[in-house]
Amino acid sequence: MGGLGKVTLSHSPGAAKWPFWLTVSSNDPVVACLASQYAGWSLQHEKFFALGSGPGRAQARVEKLFEELGYKDQADRVTIVLESGSPPPKEVVEKVASKSGLTPDKVAFIYAPTQSLAGGVQVVGRVLEVALHKAHELHFPLENIVDGIATAPLSPPHPDFVQAMGRTNDAIIYAGRAHLFVKGSAEAAKELAEKLPSFNSRDYGRPFAEIFKAYKGDFYQIDGSLFSPAEALVTAVDTGETFRAGKINEELLDKSFGG
Repeated sequence: MGGLGKVTLSHSPGAAKWPFWLTVSSNDPVVACLASQYAGWSLQHEKFFALGSGPGRAQARVEKLFEELGYKDQADRVTIVLESGSPPPKEVVEKVASKSGLTPDKVAFIYAPTQSLAGGVQVVGRVLEVALHKAHELHFPLENIVDGIATAPLSPPHPDFVQAMGRTNDAIIYAGRAHLFVKGSAEAAKELAEKLPSFNSRDYGRPFAEIFKAYKGDFYQIDGSLFSPAEALVTAVDTGETFRAGKINEELLDKSFGG
């Protein structure tokens, strides 16, 4: 999150069988989540493929998203995070360095496989970022989002990649909670709260691993609106009103987590 957010692990009564939750907060959520934490940089060479996240994205600025964000970093070192079980090949390192205006020795990569506890934390810790990305997809003015906090249960690791990936996504889709604080009208805040939760998706209702297999592993066939927190709260700071929609689905969470 580029130093602009905070992630903590704590006990929560949000789901009876899964007491430990990750809570993410930022008072600069658009930059922290979309300009840094969002895994928007596709990095590949031959058989290697991974999506890059982290503050290095805001220096390279190769994604179309940065045209809207209007944000740029300038540093003498950059860091990229990869959801991967292996380090990037030198060609990928050189590409990131080149796009960042640096030499390869000034680029650091952090990587962890999805099947690991570290990999699970990295994905579940995106619960606030997922809410910001959904707000962006709904064309809510990003400049009106002034603060945010979100929480989701820590998913147990699984040795199978698809099951592990499914659990990390289900933690957010079926048990994530996000609270955004926005400027603007109460009507706009209410509409955002109603449209934000994952239950609005046509693919809602099955563990993510099942959905992924049903689409034969093609991410782009999955309804994009599924990638959202289960529950949303939106406070209109100009009026003090709070609107909420969605709810935690413990039954599907337990089914996914093996509870």
